[in-house]
Amino acid sequence: MIQDLEARDAERRLSISMRAQTTVLVVDPEPSSGARLAQLVAPMDVEVRQATSARAARSELAAHEFSLVVLELDLPDTSGLELLSELARRYGEIPVVVTTPASKSGDGVRAVREGASDFLCRPYEEEEVLYVFQKTIQSLELISEPPKSTLARERSAIIGSSPVMSELERTLQRVADGVATVLIRGESGTGKELVARRIHEQSPRSAGPFIKVHCGALPDNLLESELFGYERGAFTGATQRKPGRVELAEGGTLFLDEIGDITQAMQVKLLRVLQEREYERLGGTQTLTADVRFVAATHRDLDAMVRAGSYREDLYYRLSVVPLQVPPLRARPDDIAELAVHFARTAGLANGRGAMGIDPQALELLQRHRWPGNVRQLQNFIERLVLLADGPRITARDAQVWQPAVEGLEAPSEGLEPPAASLGAPGAASEVEEEEVVSLALTLARAEKRALERALQKAGGNRAAAAKLLGVSRRTLYYKLQHHGVS
Repeated sequence: MIQDLEARDAERRLSISMRAQTTVLVVDPEPSSGARLAQLVAPMDVEVRQATSARAARSELAAHEFSLVVLELDLPDTSGLELLSELARRYGEIPVVVTTPASKSGDGVRAVREGASDFLCRPYEEEEVLYVFQKTIQSLELISEPPKSTLARERSAIIGSSPVMSELERTLQRVADGVATVLIRGESGTGKELVARRIHEQSPRSAGPFIKVHCGALPDNLLESELFGYERGAFTGATQRKPGRVELAEGGTLFLDEIGDITQAMQVKLLRVLQEREYERLGGTQTLTADVRFVAATHRDLDAMVRAGSYREDLYYRLSVVPLQVPPLRARPDDIAELAVHFARTAGLANGRGAMGIDPQALELLQRHRWPGNVRQLQNFIERLVLLADGPRITARDAQVWQPAVEGLEAPSEGLEPPAASLGAPGAASEVEEEEVVSLALTLARAEKRALERALQKAGGNRAAAAKLLGVSRRTLYYKLQHHGVS
């Protein structure tokens, strides 16, 4: 009970800290445009920094942490869409809202199809700007998982030759050719989004857009407008018609991530579009047809939720026309070495260190440990080792040196499990004196603080880079820095 209260208090303080540190980068060749946006969002207490070119934007992103980027599509030194693609590769955890003249709103729609969070038309309407900013920042605060690594944003083949993965690959090839709704199930970090992308890329709809909606990141009112769009005047802030994600995914695939997190009210609305392939924009009367393939994913036990009455049985059956189960990493231990080698090579190339290798002793160490965070945890840890290793190969010592940082900054499940020999004999914990327990807590706190200071030093004071080195979310890093008094 006390731990629950402490956790909630930490989350509350962290939320306050995040709200106080919300910083927006406006990339626009016209300084007056950025000044206008800063004036409109002044009531939200956000800091606005400006860049008038792609080059200046890259410098700002390297030197500061941002919660949101507002990107004008017409830039003097590069295409706004090219910069959008670059931002997705390098800073995939930062949402991007694009801006365009009202006469070119179609460019905004195209940008959203290519990865932007939303778009704004000029001249700016105050209510529309506030609505888009609030929705985007609120979705950031509600997503608790750490940012995916650079590798996680790459489209690549599913790695692994174990029997379970070979069977999954064969099933994917059969599923991709159809149009039936697919429900991907599996623990967090197993690669459900990658499976969804593979289905899209191997399907006849591969030339169409792949649109993702994180269903657990928004409350009902925002999720409904995000999915179905809205008409002008549908609510405060709706100053123009906006297409929803269903409409943006026309001719392609709509990926409904964390579908188990939606409320029953939203379940009813989603059931109709899955069943009838029809929907209306918020505030509209025109019935639209959804020419979309739906792929959903969840880490929750939907069968148990149906039995408990918290999830609609009819929606569950509509979603799971074709069920797929992605195995956890512990069910495919033979794939750990192959995955680690692939991640080391790709991360080395992506971070300017060349195709990094891994010593056999390090691979043996990795294979001996459980990975409760699954492939994502292994992936983030390998990328961290690539960035921190002194030589061209990852050694067993590299993995052992950075193990305390993993365990200290995240829950124990986020780190490498210590070797059995270090755990002591059965029952040893009961013989530990209270003073020794206190000493252990102080030792861990000091180790955590040292890890924070070392990461900040190696990152040149850049907190976003430090968070990436440590494999934690920026909000976790902010809280830990505040907790330990590290600046």
